[in-house]
Amino acid sequence: MWKILRARLASGRATMEIPSDGRLPEGFRGRPHIDAARCREGCRECAEACPTGAILLDPPRIDLGACIFCPVCAEACPEGAVAYGRDFRMATRERAHLIVENGEIELARALDERSRRLFGRSLKLRQVSAGGCNGCESELQALGNVVFDLGRFGIQFVASPRHADGIVVTGPVTRNMDLALRKTYEAVPAPKIVVAVGACAIAGGPFRGSPEANDGVPSDLPVDLYVPGCPPHPLTILDGLLRLLGRIETGER
Repeated sequence: MWKILRARLASGRATMEIPSDGRLPEGFRGRPHIDAARCREGCRECAEACPTGAILLDPPRIDLGACIFCPVCAEACPEGAVAYGRDFRMATRERAHLIVENGEIELARALDERSRRLFGRSLKLRQVSAGGCNGCESELQALGNVVFDLGRFGIQFVASPRHADGIVVTGPVTRNMDLALRKTYEAVPAPKIVVAVGACAIAGGPFRGSPEANDGVPSDLPVDLYVPGCPPHPLTILDGLLRLLGRIETGER
């Protein structure tokens, strides 16, 4: 027992602070952007190469909600106008805000004052895997480890929607999961929030257009937070949740 305690004390503090500069470690693909000044007139190679239709032209933009963060567009662009940065801050409140030009994005605003009073110190979430590949689910699970420690912010995942304040949806919402998602949403007591995590939950991801999927969270379910990525980095998810709760704006970590 003493050996275990000594080893634990020697290991030090493993929980990380949220980087103030919003930058991911080397090797991770953060927020992509298009340098419109470098785009050649009439060039469509990046848009044609994109497997999910995330590259929009006239003017050149990137739909972060549809982007699966593969490097295909950057490799296809002959002018090198498409590049990935290291900024993990990408979560937004509105779907339209995920369509970005020149890398500029309107990050998630905080909930209204009443909702912040209810959820700001203790937010319980029920996760619904609606046909995903388990990539986003793995990143959500990582939020509970000692490095990210989601619980220190009062945010926890619970087993029952009846104990939850909202749901976190991953996957393209397949036909077989549509009813289960709706029943889970209905079981959460009001007021409640909905968080769409990953390209599949936002726009269908690589399954976009499939007759077996819904291209993400159905339009009649109100989404309060969109977290892009395929899968999103845990810091992207955490940053979005804290902004939603007003914890970033107030300087709280």
